[in-house]
Amino acid sequence: MIDRVISSRAPDNFEWRYVAIIGAILSLGLLSIYSVTHAQPGSGVPLYARQMLWVVMGGAAFLVMLVFDYHKIARLSYLFYVVALVLLAVVLVIGKTSRGAQRWFPIGPFAFQPAEFAKVVLILVLASYYASSPREGWRQRVVLPGLIMAPGLLLILKQPDLGSGLSFLAIYVSMLLVVGVRSKALGVLLLLALMLFPFAWEVMWGALHDYQRERILTFVNPAYDPGGKGYHALQSRIAIGSGELLGKGLYGGTQSQLKFLPEGHTDFVFAVFAEEWGFLGVLLLLGLFLGLIMLSIEIASRAKDILGALLAAGVIAMIGFSMVINIGMTAGIFPIVGIPLPLMSYGGSAIVTTMAALGLLLNVKRRRLTLFY
Repeated sequence: MIDRVISSRAPDNFEWRYVAIIGAILSLGLLSIYSVTHAQPGSGVPLYARQMLWVVMGGAAFLVMLVFDYHKIARLSYLFYVVALVLLAVVLVIGKTSRGAQRWFPIGPFAFQPAEFAKVVLILVLASYYASSPREGWRQRVVLPGLIMAPGLLLILKQPDLGSGLSFLAIYVSMLLVVGVRSKALGVLLLLALMLFPFAWEVMWGALHDYQRERILTFVNPAYDPGGKGYHALQSRIAIGSGELLGKGLYGGTQSQLKFLPEGHTDFVFAVFAEEWGFLGVLLLLGLFLGLIMLSIEIASRAKDILGALLAAGVIAMIGFSMVINIGMTAGIFPIVGIPLPLMSYGGSAIVTTMAALGLLLNVKRRRLTLFY
């Protein structure tokens, strides 16, 4: 009864600023997707309408992850991880293939990407592992969780999906840093990484598809293939720069509206937004993302236990890494690796899982004052 009374203290347990920022970013994403796809021919369901459906489903996932105590959710983490590994394995056999990658389960007019689901599950698994008992020594802190993470990572890279694979590594490293690694162990890891890098690079380069190698080459030299693999990166930079200070307005972006910028509703939605809203709009969007990250860090710092702090840290790493890499690749700072911009890019799997992760993070704040779990 005491637990229920304390849990009902809405002003402390619910963060309206957090929800408002999420809603604002989602709205800007919907506007950008509508702007770049509303005039596309076709008799099917418009892409912006599908995105609205995904946002509604994401809201439902947010509420589900918010309502149930995160301690109870974490107890099922290993079961969820087994399910995620099975889905990642099955998608390699019967999944939908597109542009040389086999990542999706077709569900009518929609598609489900298990790699996105696996990211949230990895956060749950690693948080449960580190919180279950004291983890001493580099084997328990570094090697064993790395072995837990490895099967999912290898299955994702097999698809291939380099972006999701990098997200997996980002989540693992962030958890590692939160629990703490002794300087000696960290030094050994860095030394091994440097020693093995030439061999790992040779293996990785050989495992990459031709289009992935060309993306890396065009990142190093954008003029390498300006009409082919370098086309996306060059057009994205042109779109961002053409927005100037105030932007060209909704439907006013020439690069996006005239289809010079491919995939403007997915990986390059930031370039569409920058062209239409300009530098001031970009500052607003970055301010919203920064506000979301800062509120998330505040929740993590005030978590009632190590499990809550680790869950929050994993979600922050997932959102922050995707945001930085996506904006960086559209601006030409990083190679194009196919990572969507959180809450902005078109895609049901990404929206639903991101909203579920954010609901889990707010769950950590909601349970901060509870006495029992």
